[in-house]
Formats: sequence, structure tokens, C-alpha cells
Amino acid sequence: MKYYSLIDKLLESHSNIEEDISRKTMIQKAVDNKEVLISANGALATWTPEESTGRSPKDTLIVKHSASAHTIDWNSPNNIPLDPDTFNMVFEDALNALEQKEEIFVTNRVIGADSAYALPTKTITDYASTALFTDNMFRPVPADIAKSIFAKKPFTLIALPYDKLDKEKYKGLLRELTDGETSDMAVAMDFDNRVGVVFGSAYGGSVKKMMFTVMNYYLPAEGILPLHCSANEGKNEDSALLLGLSGTGKTTLSADPRRALLGDDEHGWSDDGIANFENGCYAKLIHLSQEKEPEIYHAVFHDADYLNHGAIIENCMMYPNGTFDPDDERLTPNSRGSYPLTFLSNIKESSQSTPPNTILFLTADANAVLPPVSKLKPAQAMLWFLMGYTSKLAGTETGITEPVTVFSRFFGEPFMPRNPDVYASMLGEKMKEHNTNVYLINTGWSGGPYGVGSRIDINLTRAMVNAALEGDLEDVEYTTDEIFHLQVPKSCPEVPSEILQPKNTWDDKAAYDKRAKKLAKEFNEHFDKAYADKNIDTEVVKQCPGK
Repeated sequence: MKYYSLIDKLLESHSNIEEDISRKTMIQKAVDNKEVLISANGALATWTPEESTGRSPKDTLIVKHSASAHTIDWNSPNNIPLDPDTFNMVFEDALNALEQKEEIFVTNRVIGADSAYALPTKTITDYASTALFTDNMFRPVPADIAKSIFAKKPFTLIALPYDKLDKEKYKGLLRELTDGETSDMAVAMDFDNRVGVVFGSAYGGSVKKMMFTVMNYYLPAEGILPLHCSANEGKNEDSALLLGLSGTGKTTLSADPRRALLGDDEHGWSDDGIANFENGCYAKLIHLSQEKEPEIYHAVFHDADYLNHGAIIENCMMYPNGTFDPDDERLTPNSRGSYPLTFLSNIKESSQSTPPNTILFLTADANAVLPPVSKLKPAQAMLWFLMGYTSKLAGTETGITEPVTVFSRFFGEPFMPRNPDVYASMLGEKMKEHNTNVYLINTGWSGGPYGVGSRIDINLTRAMVNAALEGDLEDVEYTTDEIFHLQVPKSCPEVPSEILQPKNTWDDKAAYDKRAKKLAKEFNEHFDKAYADKNIDTEVVKQCPGK
């Protein structure tokens, strides 16, 4: 199928194409079309159907072509194959739906702050608010886009957030729901033909994360490592990356008043340095506090005329007077705010920096068996990068809780389509080339697991993070944690030395040993299940806890 000629035909024949209209016009169109409400502070409020309050991983699909199938890890639970013929049907239905729309919005942006590999991205949609979302999240086309390796290889995204696919037509072709019905939603991407379709998902993250996944597929082939991380820069142009799953403190710790923020979620690491993929942030709003997160709070909730605002507040409780309650999660605990980086005060406008001096892997270990800070050798860093470990708390109404172990490869499993050895080996190579230090920071529990011990004080965590970033941990003495194969410092500025060894903080030493061995066993079992036949370097395999 000649996707691009069909897209061009649609855009040439439709009578009302709004292409690259001004930001203020997008905002006004979204208001006039009743896609959003103007809140008391001028931000735009919108609410989605229940099935669109978050991503739909089971409806997120990758077209499987015989020529490129070997480059994708189809054993990863998030890499769900889609037959090319079925994608053709979805694509045709998307074009047919667009033909019937009174108005079509088109934005031409790029993914990537570094012009050397910025990906030209055309978004075609029937919703002005979706176009505005791409204006918030994707970057303006740079003047030197011609030098990009993707200059002549753009990507086109069609987004129909509120249309639905015909369930009967796709029976047996798309996901079968628990009630026997067929899904009417598809978030599908065709890497080979450089086109994607968001059909039936009104969640802004479906657009954002599709393009992140696309970059995570394309960049390794160009020698660039894509990372699900935040990034900031010190006064001496020393850059740092922070990787961590939800709840580990990535956003909080990267928002450092002494360091300029490059971005909070998606970056690439090339030979020239690191660069943010995005133009904005898509922040969680649940329990957002003006005291604890003043930068994000101001970005979303500052007062401005609505035409000069443009932050999109998604699925957050709003009262009749137009004010918000971020603590109210009756609609969803996944309320979100999309806004440009320029709404933050302490940023580096270029969103680019030198190769990272320091990388921090963040984990919130509710088992309280990992050291609060440890240094990783290259093979160890590759192992912990592969595992992407943290633990979450499974609460019940009776108050019984037990930490649940979570592994998400590269701290972003749903968005990393290639075979895992590709990303891991690239990290190891770049670490060695640029002499990058990698530290594991445990922002979780100490003195016993959740329910017994307590969360490590944020001020102590900040002290350890600062010590890692300032180089204060490079020349101290280390011991080796034999169970987890970690290098644990004997001292750290402004941190009591007794808490650096987690076993010291437990009253019941035997209980610590039991808990640590249990977690190590979980590491071992997951590694064997996920990576046993994935061509992982033997030196990396040896670093897995439990081996």
C-alpha cells in the first residue's frame, strides 16, 4: 500500500485543512469545538472516556514484516504483532473517517532536540486539542533540519481519538475482550513504512508514547541510545541522567534548583551528547503539591489568559467554579497535565548537553534489602539496566500489604521494541567510551520492609544523589554486597555511615538474610525467563543476583 500517496491525496482533496495554524488559533478552535473547557486559571480542561484514562498496552501493536521481524523482541509482553493486512484495514478506515470530518488539523513538528537526528513528524487529526498536544509535546522544526539523518525519512501519525473501529469487521483480527467482543481501539505503528495510527484512544499519552517507541526503534540502528529518563545539567556543563519507574522519585530528584532541566522523560545519547526528544512535559497530577513540586504545580496551574496558556489538564477533578482538586481520584488516579518546557523556570532551552558524567538508576525497594546508594561497574550497570527493578505496594482494604517485585527492562519495557542485547550493549559501550559513572539509588525502605521499617528520608537521598553528581563517591572505600553484586560505599558526605549497609538497620538480621535471598531469587527467575536466549554477554549474566 502506498501510504504517503494516499495521505497526500486526502490532504489535497479535503476542503478544510488547518495546517500549522498558530498556537492561539489551536486553543481557540479547541474551545469553540467544545473539546475543552477554560478553567479558572486559564488552562484547558478535558475529560476522556473511561477506556482512555491511560494507555491501552494490549491494543498497542507493531506491524510484523518478514524483512524486519528479527529486529524486534516478540517475546516481550508489550511487543504485540499485527498482521500487515490488518494494519492496512485500520489505515484505510482512518482515511475514510478523516474524509468525513468537517475539519482536519495538521501539525509538522520533530521528535528530538538534536538536529542531527530530529525525526520530522506530521500529525493528522480531527481534534484541535490533539494538535495542541503535539504543539506542547513535539518540537518545532529546526532551520537546519536538512542535516538530520531522518530529513528524508519522516514519520506520519494519524490520530482519531474519539472514533471507534467496527468490532464485527475486526473480529478475529484484533484483541478479544473478556466479554467475547472485539476491541474497537488500535494504537498501531508500522516502523518499515513509517506511519502510525491512533484509533479510538483519547489518552494523550497514546500519541506521546507511540512516537517515543518509534524513536526507540529507529535510533539504535544509527548508533544512538534512546533512554526513558530525565536529564539535567550542572553549572560546569556536567550532565546527568536519572532512570526510574513510577514512584521512585525521578521527577522530584531531577528538579534540582542547582541544575538546569533538559527534560523529564525521553532522551537520546549520541556521540555528541544527550538531547531531549520532547518540547514539553506530560506530568501526573494526582496529589500534586504546590509545596513539594512547585515547578510542576506552577506550570500547570499558573494564572494566564487562556489564549496564552495552553496547558491541557486531562481527567483531573474540576469544580463548577473552574478550580481543580488534584487529590480527587474518582475519575482516575492517572490525571495528567501537558505543558511546554518553557512553563518551567530552571531549564536549558536547547535541551542538549554533553555526554553524561553520571547516570542514576532509581529504585524504591520496599523490601529494604538494597543499599541506599551503590556504584555499578559497566557489566553491573548493564544488568540493572536490563532488569529495571523496583517494588510496588499491593494494598488491601484490610491494610495487609506486601511489596510486589516489578521488572521493566530499561526502565521502560512497553516502549523498547528491539532485542534487549542491543540497548544493554550500547549502554556498556557508551559508559566505557565516556567514562560515565553509574550509581543505583534506593529511594525505598530502610530498617525493615514496608510495614516494619521506614522510607529513606528524602533529604538523605538528596545528599547521596548530590554526592554522586559532585564526584564525592569516586575516591571513597567500597565493600561488595555478595548477594546483589553491588559496590557499597563505606562513607558518604552528610549521610550516617551506619545506614549505608542495609543489614545494619535491621533489628532481625536473620529476617534480612531471608528477605534478601528471596529478592535475589526473583531476580534470577525473571532473568532466566526474559533473557535466557537473548544473547546477553556472559559477564553481564554473572552480575544477576541469585547467580
